[in-house]
Amino acid sequence: MKEYQTITEISGPLVFAEVDEPVGYDEIVEIETPQGDTLRGQVLESSEGIVSIQVFEGTGGIDRNASVRFLGETMKMPVTEDLLGRVLDGSGNPIDGGPEIVPDKRQDIVGEAINPFSREYPEEFIQTGVSAIDGMNTLVRGQKLPIFSASGLPHNELALQIARQATVPEEEEGDGEGSEFAVVFGAMGITAEEANEFMDDFERTGALERSVVFMNLADDPAVERQVTPRLALTTAEYLAFEEDYHVLVILTDMTNYCEALREIGAAREEVPGRRGYPGYMYTDLAQLYERAGRIEGKEGSVTQIPILTMPGDDDTHPIPDLTGYITEGQIMMDRDLNSQGIEPPVNVLPSLSRLMDDGIGEGLTREDHGDVSDQMYAAYAEGEDLRDLVNIVGREALSERDNKFLDFADRFEEEFVQQGYDTNRSIDETLELGWDLLSDLPKTELNRIDEELIEEHYREDETAEAVQAD
Repeated sequence: MKEYQTITEISGPLVFAEVDEPVGYDEIVEIETPQGDTLRGQVLESSEGIVSIQVFEGTGGIDRNASVRFLGETMKMPVTEDLLGRVLDGSGNPIDGGPEIVPDKRQDIVGEAINPFSREYPEEFIQTGVSAIDGMNTLVRGQKLPIFSASGLPHNELALQIARQATVPEEEEGDGEGSEFAVVFGAMGITAEEANEFMDDFERTGALERSVVFMNLADDPAVERQVTPRLALTTAEYLAFEEDYHVLVILTDMTNYCEALREIGAAREEVPGRRGYPGYMYTDLAQLYERAGRIEGKEGSVTQIPILTMPGDDDTHPIPDLTGYITEGQIMMDRDLNSQGIEPPVNVLPSLSRLMDDGIGEGLTREDHGDVSDQMYAAYAEGEDLRDLVNIVGREALSERDNKFLDFADRFEEEFVQQGYDTNRSIDETLELGWDLLSDLPKTELNRIDEELIEEHYREDETAEAVQAD
């Protein structure tokens, strides 16, 4: 192991050093400061005679007299099943006061791409307990389904609710020999207040027992923010494909991650792309998102829910735009619904789960799931259109049929989407609630549901039944 004292320049989180032998890209570096502190870094760029190093802990205390050691290996995450219940910082070091991690193995944080031939198609239902997701935009095991939020919206509360409530129903109903469920929670660039809220909720509800939590705070170095999601996903892959867990990975906030990419790109004096973000941001995000999936012959799975806040509520911004290209749908949070007190404020109309049709139906959720979802979507969309008309002509000018659709839209928001952050609804409860709402519409309007299902589940109005009996 060679040691150099050849630092030529320090720029932001980057250190430049001269070398007299080839150094590998992504190689781990130790920098010893004149004060005796040892800082870790990673080779960001390597050319003949000089390398650029990004320092995880920041470059404070480093000067030209500091020593640089190249360790000859890339960054690895120590993984073990005992990580469940632990809280780590953004670099993977325990911060919960527990013992040091004794790993079963050390895995490269970059991961290995899943062979497309070995991928199994995602088609098993994950129950989040949130009706707007389970009923209308179903999450499927092995899927990557982001939440598009905005500044000031309660995406953290929704993330915690999903982390607490998410289950694999058929595994619970089985003989107990199926794969267990685990959550890997990666927080990037959050405030200390948010971190305390997350930890209080995990500990209060007992969700921490089946979770691994990575915390990168807003005052931690931006470089560390690039490492945090990779450590989280490496841990998830080990639990899924080595220990047979069904792992749900929640990453928040991807916007902070992308801002760190832009900051480091500027320090490297790269030519910026759209709105100053690096041109390789699409590739970088894809390296993270594509680490979700199922592998043939393996019991476990990795499912991702990345959360991002859209700058300026703009869904054409590069971060949500590129995320939408890579992932399989999106859950959209809505500012108007939030101002009405709807919890969680999920707008189902622009939301989408592209794999939903393959994860619902008889043997997975219920045979009526697809029809009920389609009919509620159509009825709510019509009610939304009629709201615009009411603003012009007034409600009195509408027909009795139109008023029923307006009432449906109101009840859909107030009873179906609205459930609070502590209510855990099973898929049966969600679908029964859907039938309760649809039964306010005339049978003739239920043109997206099979007639046999209507006969089985439609609830006739009690007053109408009494009149018919007389």
